[in-house]
Amino acid sequence: MKKITLLSLLVISSFIVCSQESITESINVKIDSNMLGLRTTIYKVGNIQEAKEWYSKAFGINPYFDEAYYVGFNISGYELGLLPEEKPTTEKIESVLSYWGVNDIAKKYKHFIELGAIEHEKPTNVGGELMVATVKDPWGNIIGLIYNPHFKLPE
Repeated sequence: MKKITLLSLLVISSFIVCSQESITESINVKIDSNMLGLRTTIYKVGNIQEAKEWYSKAFGINPYFDEAYYVGFNISGYELGLLPEEKPTTEKIESVLSYWGVNDIAKKYKHFIELGAIEHEKPTNVGGELMVATVKDPWGNIIGLIYNPHFKLPE
């Protein structure tokens, strides 16, 4: 239960609606204008050809870049990359999570499972309307899914 509570606090705190000025003024932090935000999530895979096919089905899009050393997908303006592993393993460290935004988390979660992903964390309400879930791809990478109707990119 602590895991969900901590995740709830992290997710909710990251989505509090207020301006950058009021945040930086209240905690005396200068925003680094060179820091632009997340751009790419990379998954290391044991078989890049099989992974390319799996990710194409999972995300419903073909790669825009397809080479033996890297496969790249454009997911609504964000990069999903596949890199071949030198020593393939499905035993991956769970130290970083990237969450891909979805409109229907239950449907997308089920879709990934039907394609052979392994259940990791079932869809869970983490506060208000926010829902998160994670699955493991066939190569042991964690794929996060998030439903957040409040998320808006800055203009």
